[in-house]
Amino acid sequence: MRLRFILSETAKGMSRNLAMTVSVILVAFVSLLFVGASGLLQAQIAAMKGEWYDEVEVSVYMCPQASAYPTCAEGEATQEQIDAVESTITGALDSFVESYQIESKEQAYANFMKSFGNTAVGRNATEDMMPVSFRIKLVDPENYAVVAEQFSGHAGVERVVDQGSTLEPLFTVMNRASWITGGLAVIMGVAAVLLIFTTIRLSAMSRSRETGIMRLVGASNLFIQLPFILEGVIAALIGALLAVGALWAGVHYVVEDWLAGSLSFTSAFIDTGAVLSLAPWLILAAIVLAAASSAFSLSKYTKV
Repeated sequence: MRLRFILSETAKGMSRNLAMTVSVILVAFVSLLFVGASGLLQAQIAAMKGEWYDEVEVSVYMCPQASAYPTCAEGEATQEQIDAVESTITGALDSFVESYQIESKEQAYANFMKSFGNTAVGRNATEDMMPVSFRIKLVDPENYAVVAEQFSGHAGVERVVDQGSTLEPLFTVMNRASWITGGLAVIMGVAAVLLIFTTIRLSAMSRSRETGIMRLVGASNLFIQLPFILEGVIAALIGALLAVGALWAGVHYVVEDWLAGSLSFTSAFIDTGAVLSLAPWLILAAIVLAAASSAFSLSKYTKV
């Protein structure tokens, strides 16, 4: 009997303040959509880093003939200098290096011609112009600075190139996009809390006569407040479910169907499983924020 009364009062309050209820649903939907998008973007960044960083190599280029780099002022790297670099890789850097390989002039020339053989640059290139290089795969790609420091100013070394540095601008942009969506989520979350606070307060004020009668017959605080709290919780819960549905559709149709099928250079894409893992937290956040803001709003207007 009590449960039926509480539910009927909740439905009555939501119907009386239909416009405000819809507003709470929409604001909760938008704020949780931003929260979810920020979380999924971070998961996507982690997935791409996990795949791409595993393939990242550090390249140490030895001085070729007629190099324009100041470090090669003494001319082409000698065999002794090449051996010294290899000794450093297998010695001082052994704990940082997973594997390495040496690319000879012949191999460098063959690879160069595959890419540029039909161009004017390719037609003018010769094998003697190519540098000997070391391709080093690190145990942890983040330790690039350690490798670069070891070869900084090393005799016969033209330059050290970290492939991971070319990826950093992409990850920086994605991280900033994640921060922006997170910031918008906070703003919309505050708006949702304020809107729930106002909606429940107006609902309580409009039914002050009914709550007064309930106080006279000895109803407890919880019994009086529960219908109002449920109004905010149900509205926020609907918004959370809509946000989860929108995120699921976005990942399924945009990421899985479109991006994964269009981009062949990577397979590191999140799937709808990431949305399902995030969904309980979005729903819990909606319930907790709505219940807390509703209870705070009611503490003044329905206190026994």
